[in-house]
Amino acid sequence: MLGGRREAPPDPSAVDIRKLLLASEGRPIPEEAIDAAARLARPSGAPVFVFSVARIWGTSLGLPMPGLLPSKREWDEQRELVERAVKSLRRRGVDAKGHVVGTRKATKRIVGEAERLGCDAIVMAADPPRNRVLADLMWSQEPYRVRRRAKVPVYLVNGSETGAK
Repeated sequence: MLGGRREAPPDPSAVDIRKLLLASEGRPIPEEAIDAAARLARPSGAPVFVFSVARIWGTSLGLPMPGLLPSKREWDEQRELVERAVKSLRRRGVDAKGHVVGTRKATKRIVGEAERLGCDAIVMAADPPRNRVLADLMWSQEPYRVRRRAKVPVYLVNGSETGAK
């Protein structure tokens, strides 16, 4: 297959999940995604790592410029997102912890974090897919780039759906 992973992930009941990553490229993590992560993690008692990205807007001469880095407010928003998701997962009886990183390359960091932690699957909230040419220019289509690049199954949850697709 050209261009990476495109097929839908395997049936969750067919995957042995020992660790799970609930990731966000900066968007709020909806309850549907938290529910999907809890459903995937609960049968095996897998811990869930919640990971969010504070977007760095660019560099100048290869060096980060202070005006392009996330502001204190943006960092706080992302920390609050992660904290809410962790608390929600713990209320559901799932062991969870999380953190936030700043990066320009969210796909690379999310996939790298899943590999670093040894996660068996990734869950992300996603907008409906767009035309591939337009999607490559849109930050909101990051979950589909993660799905193409990741070596583990990536379960994308649309806000209008209640399960992983």
